[in-house]
Amino acid sequence: MRTPVATRDMVPENLQEAFDSETAATGGTVTSGPGSAMINSPEMRKRANALVNYLRDESTLDKRIQELAMIVTAKANHCQYIWNAHAAGARRQGIPDAFVDALRDGQPLPELAADEQAVVNLGQEFFSTRKVSDATFQAAIDQFGAQGLTELCTLFGYYALLAFNANTFMIDLPDERTEPVLPI
Repeated sequence: MRTPVATRDMVPENLQEAFDSETAATGGTVTSGPGSAMINSPEMRKRANALVNYLRDESTLDKRIQELAMIVTAKANHCQYIWNAHAAGARRQGIPDAFVDALRDGQPLPELAADEQAVVNLGQEFFSTRKVSDATFQAAIDQFGAQGLTELCTLFGYYALLAFNANTFMIDLPDERTEPVLPI
């Protein structure tokens, strides 16, 4: 990582309570993942964690769709850390190995179930053009409804935020990786 591990004495006094709250489960520091960069702004991290906790635990999207969106985001943003953290999870949630491998390697993607394909099409189209066509939007809203599509878009955005931090701060991959790295 490009910056030292943040400690309580490194943050302003008015942010120490947020720092303590965000590091309580990890013994007073955060040493890995995008959170190890985000803890430099403890209140921001606290608020971001409230959002991701909703997306992961209370969203209308099932885990299979969430993990698929995460790896589409990782690939689009060339983020090794998020790829490593979620490719195996996507496989465990039922995303076919052939799809995960093809996405990782930049190969033609096999067709997926309609809901999964809507996720891939939405994510890839947005990340490559910064827009979504009417046809792609309609397919996604048909699959997920307005609430689910809003949550899906927010999930893509949240993991892009994590990728931005992971890539900017050069967050190290764990020694025990479960997946081959992205060929970027």
